[in-house]
Amino acid sequence: MFDTTALRAAYDALLDAAVTVADTATAPPPGEWNADQILAHVTLVDATTIGVVAAVTAGSHTVYDTRLTLDPWTIDRAITLAGGSAGLRARISGQADAMCALVGSSLSETELDIPVSTRLLSGTTLLLDRPVPLRDIITGLTEVELPGHTKQLMALLAEPVVVTA
Repeated sequence: MFDTTALRAAYDALLDAAVTVADTATAPPPGEWNADQILAHVTLVDATTIGVVAAVTAGSHTVYDTRLTLDPWTIDRAITLAGGSAGLRARISGQADAMCALVGSSLSETELDIPVSTRLLSGTTLLLDRPVPLRDIITGLTEVELPGHTKQLMALLAEPVVVTA
């Protein structure tokens, strides 16, 4: 059984940051995502991860590939389908509940150790392209992915740099 305390805390921190920046976020630097794009990416990562967890519990072969979660068209479509910021936050909240329920109560130690073919990207940089235990995918979501996007959201609160002519 996987202790989901840290996973739940990571989701809570992300959702708190999303609420904080909802009406006060500044425009991101060129080439960076705005708050809705960050949240849409998280919903796509969550959906991908939940799918992998479900496949492992079903005994199916699966692949964890984050390329689609970075696709601009897919991100924009996720924003539209969720109905914007509030819908994205609601979707992430539901996904957090589902993820914690699936991971915390239904995965055995054997399932957590099952290697999953994994391809992780950050932007255009390949971070990982090899099988990793399912446990490591969940730990990466908990310790890297969600906290990283929480920081990314909070960075949108920074005072904008004023350029004078």
